Amino acid sequence: MAKKKRKYRKLERSLPVMRPNAGGIDIGATEIFVAVPADRDTESVRSFPTFTQDLHALADWLQQCRVDTVAMESTGVYWIPLFQILEARGIEVHLVNAQHVHHVPGRKSDVLDCQWLQYLHSVGLLRASFRPEHAVCEIRSLMRHRENLVQMACVHVQHMQKSLDQMNLQIHHVISDITGVTGLAIVDAIVAGNSNPKELAKLRDHRIKASIETVTKSLVGDYRPEHIFTLKQSLTAYRHYQKLIADCDQEVQQRVEAFQSNDDGPTAAAHSSSATSPTAPSFDLHSHLERIFGVDLTAIPGFDVLRIQTIFSELGADMSPFPTDDTFCSWLNVCPKDGTSAGRRIRAPKVKTKNRVTQAFRMAALSLHNNKSYLGDYYRSQRARHGALKATKNAAHKLARIFYHLVKTRQPYDETVFAKLEARNQKHRLHKLQTLARQMGYSLVQANA
Repeated sequence: MAKKKRKYRKLERSLPVMRPNAGGIDIGATEIFVAVPADRDTESVRSFPTFTQDLHALADWLQQCRVDTVAMESTGVYWIPLFQILEARGIEVHLVNAQHVHHVPGRKSDVLDCQWLQYLHSVGLLRASFRPEHAVCEIRSLMRHRENLVQMACVHVQHMQKSLDQMNLQIHHVISDITGVTGLAIVDAIVAGNSNPKELAKLRDHRIKASIETVTKSLVGDYRPEHIFTLKQSLTAYRHYQKLIADCDQEVQQRVEAFQSNDDGPTAAAHSSSATSPTAPSFDLHSHLERIFGVDLTAIPGFDVLRIQTIFSELGADMSPFPTDDTFCSWLNVCPKDGTSAGRRIRAPKVKTKNRVTQAFRMAALSLHNNKSYLGDYYRSQRARHGALKATKNAAHKLARIFYHLVKTRQPYDETVFAKLEARNQKHRLHKLQTLARQMGYSLVQANA
């Protein structure tokens, strides 16, 4: 029995066509729908399976139809193989945010997604999402995989703590880190069959603040064999993931060392990494990141090597896709996107984002809470005035502008630039204190030096 052909509704074009050779692709897990201009083939819409041979056949059909640019939605990770094949064929691929497509008015429910994407792309209503260069994408994939490995290792640390709780061993509440030198030494001894609290307490490192009596008391419990077995398996799994993380660090190190910086100047001098977190990579990153960006970004308050590495793995060092700092901050979603109409401000709805670069800037802004620099004063004043949420966003906005300026100009961070602003803030604080004292019937007197 012959396969029944599907009927597709033709779109009524009323807008001027800006891209006559545009196509639209609807990505699925097992089937991909592709639409080309109606005058290029008798069947302007075709479906292809997601096997590699079929993806190459899809690219051949697009070239036969003289399509040089296509638009597709970023659906999970299903778009990546087709994106790479089309990019290798020289076809310009616009990866489109699904929310932007759905917000464009039209009879989307009456036509296939691929036809709707092809029409919107041909009339210039779609904007491609930012995607860094291929070398950065490789590092990004490894760093995201490393993040998953760290999370899995943390789960097994929680399992170790659960086993200790079931045996009523409070050692993980006495020392700060069960995976440190003292914690792992004690856990290894427990797994090996040693249940004497006094002997286990002798494994205490001299840097532990808790006394040996407290450590001994915390190791008195019910050493049941089933809980020791679960503790042993959790410890084995934790060390296995630590080995996987170390292997991942080696892969990242090779790509970071081979990454070509945009600066033709001399290579930066070697520095020791300032990242002291237990989840930090085991190799030096400071000198490589300074070479790639052409400037030491860790001098900015709130930024460390790990945070700069996260931004580099997601963004890269090329800021040319963002013509101005306004566009960069808008992409990060750290600036207001309100509009005006008839002289009145129209508040835009809040946009939720999972941008890892945005999260890095927000975490940097949160770390300014106790910072003694001008940026720390700015964050605290914003928090007192607007609350924690808005203060974090405003401080992240300011950090993003500083970051953009340093990467663009390759100029080192200079705290003296904020000297005038700091003097103005001091003047405002003094005026505020004088006003408050005057209202209470007091007067301020300058203390003798």
